[in-house]
Amino acid sequence: MQAMDPTPIELVRRALLEERARLLDEQAETTITAPDPMTYGSQAAAASQVFAQQRDLALRDHNRLLIEQVDAALGRLDAGTYGACVTCGQPIDPARLEALPAASHCIDCQRKAAAGRRR
Repeated sequence: MQAMDPTPIELVRRALLEERARLLDEQAETTITAPDPMTYGSQAAAASQVFAQQRDLALRDHNRLLIEQVDAALGRLDAGTYGACVTCGQPIDPARLEALPAASHCIDCQRKAAAGRRR
């Protein structure tokens, strides 16, 4: 007996789970170290260390946000609402979902939300 091809929902779930695993691996690899104690004449080195620490913290926080978005998309998949905009309820363009499987808003609602954040 030939195995059946996975359904589109199974493919989406697989892609989301793979993305989640990649993000978790990336997060586990990130180590954030405190700057070394500053000595006379080491201000530039200390500034570089602080910059690197702040960059790593920002990347970790962004990574955490992406994991939350993937988890929310998996929840919508389980609830049967995946592919519908969480704001207006209209279908999200399949091309958008292909590019951003964790997308929760249609492009119009995403633009409105982004415009509201810029104010």
